[in-house]
Amino acid sequence: MNSKPWHGVQVATALPFNDDLSVDYDGYAEHVQFLAAHGCDGVAPNGSLGEYQTLSDEERARVVTTAVEAAPAGFGVMAGVGAYGALQTLRWTEQAAEAGAQSVMLLPPNTYRANEEEVMDHFRTAAKVGLPIVAYNNPLDTKVDLTPKIIARLHSEGLIVGVKEFTGDVRRAYEIKELAPEMDLLIGTDDTVLEMGIAGAVGWVSGYPNAIPESTVELYKLSTSGNVTDIERAREIYRDLHALLRWDTKTEFVQAIKLSMDIVGRKGGACRPPRGVLSDEVISAITRDTNNVLAMGYK
Repeated sequence: MNSKPWHGVQVATALPFNDDLSVDYDGYAEHVQFLAAHGCDGVAPNGSLGEYQTLSDEERARVVTTAVEAAPAGFGVMAGVGAYGALQTLRWTEQAAEAGAQSVMLLPPNTYRANEEEVMDHFRTAAKVGLPIVAYNNPLDTKVDLTPKIIARLHSEGLIVGVKEFTGDVRRAYEIKELAPEMDLLIGTDDTVLEMGIAGAVGWVSGYPNAIPESTVELYKLSTSGNVTDIERAREIYRDLHALLRWDTKTEFVQAIKLSMDIVGRKGGACRPPRGVLSDEVISAITRDTNNVLAMGYK
């Protein structure tokens, strides 16, 4: 049991659709329970992997309530509340609180290149609700970089409890901890688990546990234990999994993880537009990397 609900392996859940691309809520509830049963610590619905941008307001709200209702005792729900602006984010944060989520994950405004003061106001607005906020730094998509300086400022005002760092630049972890030593660092990219774990991460907002939860949970625990004797085993697992984990940071990461889920026998399925069908070459590469991991006994 983690002392804080945003600690540990928080799976950025993929969202299953029916054949007509309506949301498969029953399938999603089953998936939340599957992840809980296989060692994960919580889920982060309505993240990028959950295709939240393609959902109606009703669908997006129901995804959060479905996750909360399906979650067993002690299993966290950290709802994604990213939106175009602060007023929409405020509404989604209020909805997450009403649904029973324990925390939220928040991007800066994601269709506007906000300056530092606008970013601060964005987070201040969401913080009015009172739920713990984990900032999500993804400048590749938002074009707004939550630099270590801004992250430290957000934390000093009591607006965030942690940050999901998605730049892939592990050097930032050390600067963030220098500027905000009491703030929680969460791994944001699947292919930096070991490096970020050594740097002091206490959580992982993760993609590939959707397909191989047991081995990824083991990798996370070994990488973050603080015990030097665990690092060698972590390196072995990391080397074996890394070709697959790298798909989490590709443009087609949603389709890739869903395809891996299909291969291992979970329901991944199709994505909603604008995400389309992968090329034969990419399908072949993802299939190869997934099957290689399975052949080594990872699951």
